[in-house]
Amino acid sequence: MDLKLAVLIDGDNIPSNYMKEMGEEIAKYGNATIKRIYGDWTKPNLNKWKKILLENAVTPIQQYSYTSGKNATDSAMIIDAMDILYSQKVNGFCLVSSDSDFTRLATRLREAGMKVYGIGEKKTPNPFIAACDKFIYLEILKNQNEVIDTTDTISQPKLKSTFDKITPKVIKLISATISDLADDDGWAFLGDVGNLLQKKQPNFDSRNYGFQKLTPLIKSTEKFEIEQREGTRGRFKLIYVKNIKKRKPYRHPKKTSK
Repeated sequence: MDLKLAVLIDGDNIPSNYMKEMGEEIAKYGNATIKRIYGDWTKPNLNKWKKILLENAVTPIQQYSYTSGKNATDSAMIIDAMDILYSQKVNGFCLVSSDSDFTRLATRLREAGMKVYGIGEKKTPNPFIAACDKFIYLEILKNQNEVIDTTDTISQPKLKSTFDKITPKVIKLISATISDLADDDGWAFLGDVGNLLQKKQPNFDSRNYGFQKLTPLIKSTEKFEIEQREGTRGRFKLIYVKNIKKRKPYRHPKKTSK
């Protein structure tokens, strides 16, 4: 069953040209039953949003800036989120902002049992990212349609644009996660690995590294074994992964003196 999501957008903080990609991404996680955007609509810098809001059925919420230097938009969005929470009309939230001011809100919503998705730019501070169940970078959504075709049955299309490098730290995170879930033979179901990676690091996304799926990302590192198995009904292939054991370097036996 799809989640009923409240999508709340910080209009002062998010560029308008991401709306189409955001809508497509949010649809993967649930049904956006409430869609609102917050800002001072008397200001010219929000004019680009107006046509886009009509096309995407997003309700603009007017919030005047009462005091210079204070972000009244954040306060209005937080108050609305709490009202929606207590109305019990949704079971998940999508907070669209790159502002760390929403860290406590995300934490509070999760404490109430809500699923919380965050969407923002790569400049988003880590505390807000960590407070969400999953965090998606806007830059990735903008570039994900640029792919290179591949005929590999395991690999998925690799994104053209330059993204984050797969560092030893990332390899270590994947390896440790596989070890956490491995059976006696060292194999772990990839679906479980992906879920645990998300819990450990909410902004972990194969698209950040130029891959649309986790399988080709893991394969590209050449640090793990990959095995396809028949599903219980034979319709789907199940993918399992395993850490490649490092071979100990061979040492010549020491010569014993006579």
